[in-house]
Amino acid sequence: MRKILVLTICSFILLSCSTAQSAGKKKANNQTTQVKPQVSKKTNSKIKDYDKVITKEAISDSGLFDVHSVGDKYYFEIPIVHLNTDMLLVSRFAKLPSNLGGGYVNAGTKTNTRMINWERFKDKILIKEKSSSAVATDTLPINVSVKSNNYEPTLYAFDIAAFSKDSSAVVIDVTSFYESDVKAISGLSSRLRSTYKVKNLDKSRSFINSVKSFPENIEVIQDFTYNASSPPVNTGDETISVQMNQSMILLPKTLMQPRLYDERVGWFTLSKYDYSSEELKSDRKTYLRRWKLIPKDIGAYNRGELVEPIKPIIYYLDPATPMKFRSYMKEGIELWQKAFEAAGFKNAIIAKEPPTKEEDPDFSPEDIRYSVVRYVASTTRNATGPSVSDPRSGEIIESDIIWYHNHLRSYRNRYLLETGAANPSARTLNTPDEEIGEMMKMVIAHEVGHTLGLPHNMSASYAYDVESYRDGDFTQKYGIAATIMDYARYNYIAQPGDENIRFIRQLGPYDAYAINFGYRYIDGVKSADDEKEILNSWITEKAGDPIYKFGGRGSYDPTAQTEDIGNNSIKASTYGLKNLKIVAKNLPSWTSDQTDNYEDLEELYGELLSVWSRYVGHVVTHIGGVVEETKNPSQEGAIFSPVSKLDQKLALSWLQENAFETPIWLIDKSILQNINYAGYTDRIRSLQAKHLNNILSFERLGRLIDHNALDSKTYSVLELLSDVRTGIWSETKLGANVSIYRRNLQRVYLDAMFNLMTEDLDPKRSQQYFNVNQSDVRALVRGELNRVKQMLNTALRTNVNTETTYHYKDAIERINTIIDPK
Repeated sequence: MRKILVLTICSFILLSCSTAQSAGKKKANNQTTQVKPQVSKKTNSKIKDYDKVITKEAISDSGLFDVHSVGDKYYFEIPIVHLNTDMLLVSRFAKLPSNLGGGYVNAGTKTNTRMINWERFKDKILIKEKSSSAVATDTLPINVSVKSNNYEPTLYAFDIAAFSKDSSAVVIDVTSFYESDVKAISGLSSRLRSTYKVKNLDKSRSFINSVKSFPENIEVIQDFTYNASSPPVNTGDETISVQMNQSMILLPKTLMQPRLYDERVGWFTLSKYDYSSEELKSDRKTYLRRWKLIPKDIGAYNRGELVEPIKPIIYYLDPATPMKFRSYMKEGIELWQKAFEAAGFKNAIIAKEPPTKEEDPDFSPEDIRYSVVRYVASTTRNATGPSVSDPRSGEIIESDIIWYHNHLRSYRNRYLLETGAANPSARTLNTPDEEIGEMMKMVIAHEVGHTLGLPHNMSASYAYDVESYRDGDFTQKYGIAATIMDYARYNYIAQPGDENIRFIRQLGPYDAYAINFGYRYIDGVKSADDEKEILNSWITEKAGDPIYKFGGRGSYDPTAQTEDIGNNSIKASTYGLKNLKIVAKNLPSWTSDQTDNYEDLEELYGELLSVWSRYVGHVVTHIGGVVEETKNPSQEGAIFSPVSKLDQKLALSWLQENAFETPIWLIDKSILQNINYAGYTDRIRSLQAKHLNNILSFERLGRLIDHNALDSKTYSVLELLSDVRTGIWSETKLGANVSIYRRNLQRVYLDAMFNLMTEDLDPKRSQQYFNVNQSDVRALVRGELNRVKQMLNTALRTNVNTETTYHYKDAIERINTIIDPK
């Protein structure tokens, strides 16, 4: 019996050893041979054999998913390993009609970005939208509640058509999804549909143009035609046709370490609510959107040596880019290398020519692995710098800068108008190639800045004194703003006779500062919170220096305006108008006299009026203005401070003299009579009306009321209205006749006062709402109108001409109607 027991035990041991060895071999084999995951096939008459769905006629493309075209149907073959995997669904316009969205929408504009998962439910595959805005640590009990109270919608449900032969993938028919008007990926928002009275998608004129699969993304081009009663381009066919580009992008498996945003440094961001917080509320966290840069040699990096990143940012030029522009584009991209050196990286950003077919037969601008500067044959005058980022961490995955062919024409025109008085080389329609190239380089650099994560910083030009713009040495070294991300395109301050002036913008010290903040690798940190103290020290070290200030979030701040330069916009606009008067006088000799036609003269005269209006607008902002200095509570001083009373009164005095006194120099017969047969007086009226209405806006008056309530020494609404009245109706005190231009302006004033007496702010649309009817506004306006009426009655006793007499009597009747409409 003992022998039998021993033999049995020995046999069991041997069997166990054999089993263990066998298992060991399988494990070793698994390390070298990847076994594809399989799915259980459920009996369902709708699910067919693979060969009956993906037939011999199929045209296939392999990549992230294998995609198949069979007749007029398109199929995705989704590997099981990619089910429940985070992806991005990005919708963009590829082509669109002119003026869609009022001209603010272009080819390449993103319309939707959604994080999705492909999920299996029984015999269906679902596209589920995934939310990354509400999160909690997986191990915490509250994570269950976060998921339950943020249930993601199903964008579409597909029947499983077949399984791959080895059962490692499911096949679905995606034709209906991409040929239907699915709102989640449509280019036409509800607002656009309402504006253009879109009725429906015309399926007979809508189709899938192409489907391409790449290793990390799938690109679908759709041609959609809608029936619409009021299309943006009305040719009588009541049709809107758009081409949409749908990108499906595989997100990284390993998340980048996020970096916390600080509003004192400008950055594009993403936000989420963290329910893991120990605070008594969900903790809103905002992170930078940035590329993932890690040094190749962290030891050398920590010693202060410049180190290349493991994966640099690489931009390819579009094969369609004209050869003569390629060097400028490459230089514009690589200008940022110097800024990245401030963050400890060398060769962090690289520009490359497009590879030839021999070098890379699979190269495509649509492939998510390639960031491309696209050159678009379009009459649009613009350039944009969009990017695609991981909503979980903020990691920028890819970017396509879009350059529109006609954009340089805008720069040529503004170069002539804004610098021509002091810059002889700008006084031509044929701007020298070297200077056009310099402009293009800086525009590309600006757009690259956006793709690196930097928004506009409209405070940067305020860092430099106005008089410095007339100093050749200063402008050559520092340019015209502390960052390329300001809207400061040209030096319009420099005067005739100033020497060695730089007129075109360039990168500045703020750019290096911001790149260091966003991209310096901090070794050893395990969370975004661990970096907070270090980041704050970088900011406080530069606090108070205007070169490193970020601003421009509100239209109320005269120190952070678009298209202005210098630390005193009143003084800068004075210099700008001096130059513009010289340009206006010479405009025909620089244009039509050279071309023997008036086309360019007409275009440039229209833009000259816009430049005048822009300089005027910079001064208007002082009235009711607020200077914003973003600070933490540990820093001294207020964040919001009203512009001084003296500066506001100086601004209004400047406006009375330069904007509301008729700018006769703009009314040049030698120009006007050669470009249009009529409309001269109304064009001036319209320009002046824009700025007078802006001064007399509810929001501006509301700010003055608030400021004066806190400090009675500030500029009050009563003082503003009195000063405006005195200037606009100055002829009544002088006993002078009123010109047609001034009569028009005075009627603009009465209409503005009527608006203040009768209209109200919409709380849903106003960012600065207050109850107008229960404020001082109506009472002060009524009082001012009565004062104007007294002035008019007195003026009627003077010896004025008939037009002026009739105008004054009409104005009195209008005032009576405003005060007492009954």
